[in-house]
Amino acid sequence: MRQQFVVLALLFLTIPVLADQVTLKNGDRLTGSITRSNGKELVIKTDYAGDVTVKFDAIQALTSAGDLNVSLTGGKNVVGPVTTSGDNVVVATRTAGSVEAPKSSIATLRSPAEQAAYEKSLHPGFGEGWNGGVNVGFALTRGNSETKNLNIAFAATRKGFRDKLSLYTNSVYATNDLPTAFPHTTANAIGGGARYDRDFTPRMFGFVNGDFYHDSLQNLDLRSLFGGGLGLHAIKSDATTLDFLAGANYTHESYSVPLNPPDPAMTRNQAALTLGDDFMHKLGKATVLTQNWYFYPNLSQTGEYRTTFNLGLVTKINKWLGWQNSFGDIYVSNPPAGKKKNDLLLSTGLNFSFVH
Repeated sequence: MRQQFVVLALLFLTIPVLADQVTLKNGDRLTGSITRSNGKELVIKTDYAGDVTVKFDAIQALTSAGDLNVSLTGGKNVVGPVTTSGDNVVVATRTAGSVEAPKSSIATLRSPAEQAAYEKSLHPGFGEGWNGGVNVGFALTRGNSETKNLNIAFAATRKGFRDKLSLYTNSVYATNDLPTAFPHTTANAIGGGARYDRDFTPRMFGFVNGDFYHDSLQNLDLRSLFGGGLGLHAIKSDATTLDFLAGANYTHESYSVPLNPPDPAMTRNQAALTLGDDFMHKLGKATVLTQNWYFYPNLSQTGEYRTTFNLGLVTKINKWLGWQNSFGDIYVSNPPAGKKKNDLLLSTGLNFSFVH
């Protein structure tokens, strides 16, 4: 009986040793399982308070009972139990012995489970890693005016370790239902496409894209654009990204009326340059601002060009619902005879976001 009591006592004494421990500079001590750190904050899962996040520079000492994956600034990665010695961390690796480095040099720190999830996120399956949203806006009037307006937009992005696939579409449909109105349809446009980016270096990337656009009021049955080129990540952070792009494209346009009467031609094929930028900035925790601008100078007919500009703002109401506002401008320097060169679109409505 006495021997059993001693064994149980030893087991209880070893339980804290088998747990990770974090000691803060104010003397507080946290016991649990260290899950991850980005060098600025550390998350430890405790039995009594769940996940606890602490500032990394507030840590006096830490000890892990098991292996942690540690990435140091400069690109070095080591795996093993972690302890601290003064202002340094010591990783007891199985192959290279003890590796010691300043605590300030830690870029990331992950548990085996977090590391496995991170590595899986670098090479997701085609159906994995998607995030995006659907924008919906609708307006209806009856009485002295009888109008309908519906706009729908969809955008989704799948990011890998060195690549990104983007899908997008936008449509607007509006009518004036008064019997005296002409035309009854006041807007009927839909556009969309896809773009694939592949990083060659941390700053440089290549891209290919295909875009399609229909506008019945401009007599445009379909505009098809296929292009590609190079891009530069001018700014790349969690809060702000700015990319510049340059390349070339081939565009085919099909119209339902002759382009320049009495010329009966109803199609147009042209080669053009692709120049532009993509910008994203997080305004606080709930609002995201996006902007892109593309300029297509015509190489087949010098002096002619086309530009597109889009500006969007989404403010989250909760995890999946938000409020969106968007502005778009499409300018064509040589539209069909009798049609305006500029088309503007301003929409507002709900945003339904998703992550898969």
